[in-house]
Amino acid sequence: MTVQGVILDWAGTAVDYGCFAPVAVFVEVFAKRGITLTAEEARGPMGMLKRDHLRELCRLDSVAKQWKAAFGRTPEEADVDSLYSDFELMLFGILKQYATPIPGVIELVARLRSQGIKVGSTTGYTTEMMEIVAAEAKKQGYAPDGLVTPDEMPAGRPYPWMIYENAIRLGIYPMKHIVKVGDTISDIREGLNAGTWTVSILKGSSELGMTEAEVNACDPAVLQRKLEEIGRRYRSEGAHYVIDSIGALDPVIADINRRLAAGESPCSMAAATKG
Repeated sequence: MTVQGVILDWAGTAVDYGCFAPVAVFVEVFAKRGITLTAEEARGPMGMLKRDHLRELCRLDSVAKQWKAAFGRTPEEADVDSLYSDFELMLFGILKQYATPIPGVIELVARLRSQGIKVGSTTGYTTEMMEIVAAEAKKQGYAPDGLVTPDEMPAGRPYPWMIYENAIRLGIYPMKHIVKVGDTISDIREGLNAGTWTVSILKGSSELGMTEAEVNACDPAVLQRKLEEIGRRYRSEGAHYVIDSIGALDPVIADINRRLAAGESPCSMAAATKG
């Protein structure tokens, strides 16, 4: 049996090239409290449920020290609630601007469906957030067959529940016939925990954190070094494949089909590199 389903992440994988919508808001909500957070720090936990993401940011040494200097203590759960309230309000105001499909994803979905492969999706956004993103993306031609959000499940990434629910809704089993594709470390962990093949994307990813124009204008040697470093991080986390961009998934599907035919599974395969 061949690959039956592909589960795509949203921001940084299918839409919002470079995953910029959440980053600016994370930086701003801390700045409102006099706390300096870099874009790189803000991206660290990307892919998690946004409330969990904020908790992780509050645990950063740099944030905890600044918070203690400003408020006489380290951040508490009530502070996370306050940060999230501001984050949510600000994010809702800009989400429509960050739902443009990443080049190659619409064509990829068409090719997958022509092979009988179903397309599901998971995200770090809540259901309410995804109502905005999914509607805008659909207007522009991207609409997966399934979508599961973390607030529908007992927990978000790195737990496998969203992938399991996709499998249930799409009618796919066993899990070795599913491929999880994403642009963050959280995506890799989610896929591995679910027992699926995991594929990590370089260009357009949150890990790279560059716009398409910045990627195109970047010195090729500098860009290559950045991509190689990100690829090493992906593989160190256990990604089975690393690809240049979302449109380059087809050879990976073919290779996984070959491995399935040979009796291999995600658990038995050593991390590999493609692209």
